[in-house]
Amino acid sequence: MKKLICALGASMTVATAMAWPDKNVTIVVPFPPGGSTDLIARTLQGKLQEKLGGTFIVENKAGATGTIGAAQVVRAAPDGHTLFVSSLGPFVIAPHLTKVTYDATKDFDYITVAVQAPNVLVVPAVSPHKTMADVLAYQKANPGKMTFASSGNGSSDHLTAELYWQQTGTTGVHVPYKGGGPVMTDLLGNQVESSFMNINTAMPQIIAGKLRALSITSAKRSPLLPTVPTLDELGIKDANVNSWQAVAAPKGIPADVKAKLHTAIVEILNDPTVKPKLLDLGFEIVANTPEQFTAFQATEFARWRKLIEARNIKAD
Repeated sequence: MKKLICALGASMTVATAMAWPDKNVTIVVPFPPGGSTDLIARTLQGKLQEKLGGTFIVENKAGATGTIGAAQVVRAAPDGHTLFVSSLGPFVIAPHLTKVTYDATKDFDYITVAVQAPNVLVVPAVSPHKTMADVLAYQKANPGKMTFASSGNGSSDHLTAELYWQQTGTTGVHVPYKGGGPVMTDLLGNQVESSFMNINTAMPQIIAGKLRALSITSAKRSPLLPTVPTLDELGIKDANVNSWQAVAAPKGIPADVKAKLHTAIVEILNDPTVKPKLLDLGFEIVANTPEQFTAFQATEFARWRKLIEARNIKAD
């Protein structure tokens, strides 16, 4: 009888996985509409419907640097009908800065890191700094005076600046804003001197000649900015930073559902109607395996915890 019950349970699990999705699938995005995370989620949404059937709905659940949306996801049933598309913040940064109601290392099934994009050190076009060497020389001659704007304490652009200062032995003035929009406004108005801005956000103003790109945080040069050197090229080591967007689910989704999702997402990211558009925006396709994402998450979690503790970074 025990064997029969186990067999029936297994067959029901398989049947559930085969039937999936048998109701609406909610893709939780922990930020407002219009940003990079929302763009990736909505790109996946339509294509997932085409490939897997059913209805996929994007729900923007913003607040508390993405942790409200993350908490909602981990509370959901692990049946494959709730997905999480987020940047690195709720996964590897926010848990070190604020009290969260989930364990970022245990409460998710990691499906794939979809894309990543580097940050670019930009200055206003009117800035006297023409190269990264100019910036370093100025900082060493004027320690703690050059302003670096960010979209908020603990944001990717803030942590990039802290990592840069740590690796170069320099200091600067961190000017946190509430979001990237005000940063751009004050950069263009020459109210702040610099920012490690995400390449997706910076490119339109770089192309327009309103911002000057001095260095990039990727391991190799970006095809969008082939003349802009990496920090590593300039001798600033261990300062590679990518802002990444990933797909996860509540811990415990059926293995078959997880496999179907991963296969479909990888196919979408490499679709000839999708991939060129993402590359043009500055994204690099990652599309790694669940196992690779799990290992990467652990490495990133430890990396940013170490920096946050070393630099005594606090949340807003």
